[in-house]
Order: sequence, then C-alpha cells, then structure tokens
Amino acid sequence: MKKTVEELLQCSYWIVDILPSQVPKDSSGQYFAIEEYFLQGNRIDEIKQKHINLILKLNCYADILISDESVINPSPEHIAEEMQKRYLYIMVGESMILSEPDDTHLTVFNPDTQLLELIKQIASGEGLFVWKPNN
Repeated sequence: MKKTVEELLQCSYWIVDILPSQVPKDSSGQYFAIEEYFLQGNRIDEIKQKHINLILKLNCYADILISDESVINPSPEHIAEEMQKRYLYIMVGESMILSEPDDTHLTVFNPDTQLLELIKQIASGEGLFVWKPNN
C-alpha cells in the first residue's frame, strides 16, 4: 500500500448501497424516513451482514488489511467483528473501503477497473448496488 488513508479519501469513490442509484435532492419520495426504517431493529444487522459477506468474498481474490492493524488477511471472524463494532478503513491494494457499523452503505475509494468489476459482481450477489455519486 503506497497511498495513505488521507490520500485515498481525496480520490474518486463509488458507493455500495441498498439503493440502485443516488436519490436526487429534489426527490418527491421520503428518503430520510426510509433510511431511518432500515437503520432500526435487525434490518441494519442484515445489511451489515451483506457488507461483511462482500468483504470476505473479496478477500478470496485479494489481500486486505485493516488500516490501523498490521495483519494482512485477518481471520474472517475478526473482520466481521470489527465491521460490526467500529468505523473501519479496509485497504485493498491501492484502494480502500470505508465501513461504518451503523450505515447502509460502503464507500470504495480509488478502485481500479478490475477491483470495481469484482465488487460489482459480489455486491449484486448480495442484493446490493454499486454506483458513482453525482458530485
């Protein structure tokens, strides 16, 4: 890993989400009420499990490192536990995935074409969507 977390946060990014695209600011729907619904009860746990599954499946194809730890390819149990309890930067080569325990999406920074395609395929299998925000 040559780039730091701070450098990667400045790179282009993609979202892995429960929704197929970014909700427009002028949407007539009730985004915030729906988001709050998904953050309650076991629904957020189900979404977080999909995020964990994605990272673990990705780890079959690429080395991963939790940014503040030194172990390359930590155990699946450790990855799952850390993703459930804290804000986590997961390093994959020159890319980074931001996971937050109480959010419905992951953010993928600086993915190359091959990594992005792999993430899209795995996400699709988990019932998640990958899209680039309108900045």
